[in-house]
Amino acid sequence: MKKITLNKLLQKQGFGTRRECEEMIADGRVRVSGEVVTTFVEALEPELLPIEIDDEPWICREYVYVLLNKPANYECSRKPSHHPGVLSLLPPQITARNTQPVGRLDHDTTGMLLLSDDGTFIHRQASPKHHVTKTYEATTHDPVTPELIAMLLSGVKLADEPAPLKALTCRQLDSHRVELVLDQGKYHQVKRMLAATGNHCDALVRTAIGRLRLEQLELQQGKWCYLDEAQLVLLGPST
Repeated sequence: MKKITLNKLLQKQGFGTRRECEEMIADGRVRVSGEVVTTFVEALEPELLPIEIDDEPWICREYVYVLLNKPANYECSRKPSHHPGVLSLLPPQITARNTQPVGRLDHDTTGMLLLSDDGTFIHRQASPKHHVTKTYEATTHDPVTPELIAMLLSGVKLADEPAPLKALTCRQLDSHRVELVLDQGKYHQVKRMLAATGNHCDALVRTAIGRLRLEQLELQQGKWCYLDEAQLVLLGPST
């Protein structure tokens, strides 16, 4: 991050308007290198200085990269209509940065959801041309059969798609669960593909994005974490 005055830095970090951040500083709520700072005229290098807000350490981030273990009955929208929005599960310092979900999960689908305020990152993750894989565990209404697995691997025709859609990999987990890996990111794709086989999806969880798996993060539903550089690398294609 470039040098920036403290009031602008706090605003960029999601602590409020410029005026609100100036009031925080004037009230002695901000420490830089252990010292209370009450002025903001000097430009700082935020990545080199330890900053505390209300006696709590704060890591300054140019962009935020967040992974949420999405629970059911939350909408992936900044303006939800029928259910609470996923942003309500994040602290205000994150949501104030114009953070938004990377793609969408249905309100009843659970699991891995990325959120960020980095437009380039969002486009790279969401664009079909980058072929970022998503792994899902689907619970089926009827028992899983070898024929169902074969159909998902060979491709099923959906009404509004010009060509059949198929899973990159598909394996049976138990009598009523399958794991599918996709890289197309079509609307309601897993549910529609299962319906096209004559079965039905009763529950759906996204368990991996790229090579980053939910189990590696040990996040309970409704909890979130910042992603570090090593984890961000795992989100990309394996090649």
